[in-house]
Amino acid sequence: MREAYVVGAAQTDFGSFPRESYRSLFKSAFDRAADSVDGAFDRTEVDEAYVGTLGVGGRQLGLPGPAVTEYAGLDGAACTRVENACAASGTALRQAVIAIRAGVADIAVAGGFEVMTDMSGDRTRYWLGVSGETEWERMAGTTFAGVYAQMADAHMAEHGTTREQLSRVAVKNHGNGAENPHAQLGFECSLEDAMDATVVADPLNLYDCCPTSDGASVAILASREAAEALTDDPVQVTGAGQASGRVGLFQRPTLTGIPATGDAAEEAYEDAGVEPDDIEFAEVHDCFSIAELLAYEDLGFCEKGAAGEYIESGATEPDGERPVNLSGGLKSKGHPIGATGTGQVVEVFKQLRGEAGDRQVDGLGRGLAHNVGGSGGAVTVHVFEEGWA
Repeated sequence: MREAYVVGAAQTDFGSFPRESYRSLFKSAFDRAADSVDGAFDRTEVDEAYVGTLGVGGRQLGLPGPAVTEYAGLDGAACTRVENACAASGTALRQAVIAIRAGVADIAVAGGFEVMTDMSGDRTRYWLGVSGETEWERMAGTTFAGVYAQMADAHMAEHGTTREQLSRVAVKNHGNGAENPHAQLGFECSLEDAMDATVVADPLNLYDCCPTSDGASVAILASREAAEALTDDPVQVTGAGQASGRVGLFQRPTLTGIPATGDAAEEAYEDAGVEPDDIEFAEVHDCFSIAELLAYEDLGFCEKGAAGEYIESGATEPDGERPVNLSGGLKSKGHPIGATGTGQVVEVFKQLRGEAGDRQVDGLGRGLAHNVGGSGGAVTVHVFEEGWA
């Protein structure tokens, strides 16, 4: 089986861009990713492109994948549009890895885009809602925030997780996002502000929730032979895992974890030949603050029920034993649904190559990206290592 390497990765700013289209956003991200490749990169040599999007706005055509790749100059490459809710481009990345490992492609593009700010609040809530269990949860009036609020309430009741521990997720990620020029909410917040914000779905408040966003992100992958001609500083995808879980909370054995995360992580760890303790930093899916705490436990970073204590210990801070969401995460950087998964890859790529600017943590050699669709119906986990195998 061949090895797969990331040789370039980039994203647009995340935010609200009424003058941009979904085509222009994707092209901008792709052009930046191409520019990040060290060697002479010829976009006509791309064999496969996998593009993630939910398709919530932006007046998209029926073929949004080929529409954006054509606009970016990739009209000769086979393009597959991937829709897996918020895990769309994480799934696109796994497909690109599979294509390279299988010998189907020497160079593949994985990316995603979303335009979300051109709709009313009601329409945005609708599209976020259909990322989960539509018939029994959303039609009964449960919002996306409401689903995660149930998970937060259960974790607080079962494990003693506190309001302050939830808020520490927001404080940490806003602190990291303040150092990220691409972040939508690139400002710091105090613990007091995070704890006292307006309630959205009890016990979650405004600072527990990520924003809706426009944006795009792209990763360029290559086989070992192709990568050697393009870079002297590669990032290998050593582990790729994906799992599906029960879409509705009422169908799951627990509200205090996302089983699909554990399954995807187990596959990725086995593929990479590593254990959770070997992961030095991670980008995890923090659509809501409780989601990051659940990820700590489901990925094996701490024991079940210990996530609140884990963040309180400082372990996930930039100077902690395992920094998490150095980009600012979804909470600060933003969450353009289809672009989120490969947006995480951009941060991992930059950190491993020492190119993350003011938020760079020195000495990192192995990272992880964790991308969740809906409230856990789909999950991808990828492990990355700096250098050649």
